[in-house]
Amino acid sequence: MTQNIDLTKLIIEGIQERKGRDITVVDLSNVDGATIDKFIVCQGNSSMQVTAIADSIREYLFEKDKIKPYNYDGYRNAQWIVIDYGEILVHVFTPEARQYYNLEELWSDATLIEVPNLD
Repeated sequence: MTQNIDLTKLIIEGIQERKGRDITVVDLSNVDGATIDKFIVCQGNSSMQVTAIADSIREYLFEKDKIKPYNYDGYRNAQWIVIDYGEILVHVFTPEARQYYNLEELWSDATLIEVPNLD
């Protein structure tokens, strides 16, 4: 579990490197039927920033700890990019896509941890 906490911290730092905002950690570890421990949701102001945030996460984790994602998808339209780190999924949205899909509400029985914006 310590590695999971460190991975969460590194992901958040990678998001903040490109000024990702409104970061929410959705802890699913106590939710029956959940296939992952947690997911992290954040947003950028445009598809260009969403791409930059997703790239930053992947580069930051590789630079800091040689961690590569299992998979990632969504770069084509860059409204919603998901990065799979096994027990943690990272979702990087534009504000409109985040509001539309509203992942945090889908998992309302999970523990939500809001990360304050840096500014």
